[in-house]
Amino acid sequence: MTSRSVTLIDVARAAGVSKSAASNALGGSGRVSEATREHVRAVARELGYRPNAAARSLRRAGTGAIGLHLPRTATRLDYYMNLAFGAVERAREDGLDLVLLAPGTAAGSAAGGVLAARVDGLLVIDPEVEDPEVPDLLGAGVPVVTGERYLGGGATPSGAVVCDNAASLVALLDHLAERGARRPALLAPGPGSDWAAALRAAADAWSAREGVEVPVRTVPFAATPAEAEASTAELLGGTPGVDAVVCAPDGAVPGVLAAAARAGRRVGADLLVAACVDGAAARGSGPRVTAVDLRPSDYGRACAALLSDLLAGRAEPGAVRRHDWALRVRESTAGRV
Repeated sequence: MTSRSVTLIDVARAAGVSKSAASNALGGSGRVSEATREHVRAVARELGYRPNAAARSLRRAGTGAIGLHLPRTATRLDYYMNLAFGAVERAREDGLDLVLLAPGTAAGSAAGGVLAARVDGLLVIDPEVEDPEVPDLLGAGVPVVTGERYLGGGATPSGAVVCDNAASLVALLDHLAERGARRPALLAPGPGSDWAAALRAAADAWSAREGVEVPVRTVPFAATPAEAEASTAELLGGTPGVDAVVCAPDGAVPGVLAAAARAGRRVGADLLVAACVDGAAARGSGPRVTAVDLRPSDYGRACAALLSDLLAGRAEPGAVRRHDWALRVRESTAGRV
């Protein structure tokens, strides 16, 4: 039996329930126990069942699509591409198409109304206060899930998926201290996003706890290697005692390594280097760079899952779900221990 030939009746028969019970279980509606709901979904996955998106859209008077908005300057980054693919995969499992929104899609209240007619809900990832489209997206009249919280005013999202970014930076700084660093520094964007604001607050808290100032240099949200190299060169040349550099933006690691080489510093020995976002640049550099793995594909899946649950009534408005991270230790923080 192929996925194209599997019908709702096939799922109901294999699960030992009625067709209406199977429909309610898969659609998140009706009086179906949680155990039955999970059982029917497991059977549907095993059989390769995919709901007819067009029919499902007609039943709920929706479009069968959700929109994805990424930071304006970040669409070229490895992290966001992996996140988008994860969201696409999870949306497809619920019979939803995912549309990547082009810049300017939601500019103005009229555009927000048009957008609401095109999609059933929205994913807004790492919303920045400086992004003029975010307020219109939040006020578009459809459920909105944000990846990290929005620090601006106006309408609030229907739900959020958040990562403990402050804890991840504290863990990274503790690791550097254990490897012999005495004065780590941080390259981070301005506090216009929840992610960057959390990193800056964590650096301040760690400084107070350890009695050691963590110099912070401001770089763009999606800093290029050249921008990271210039900031690192200025940091190493003008701030005595810096023996570790933490780079926040994804993809900027090569610039930090280039500045270290120009300054005659040996990465992993007299200069430790780490990143707040793991990615191809950190994994493929020489030496490989210790980084926080935010598991972007799983993050995208989590955001799409929450939006799907909100659309189906399986989650309450205002729901906040947590996403885990992991520290990947590599040669760039070998240190002197």
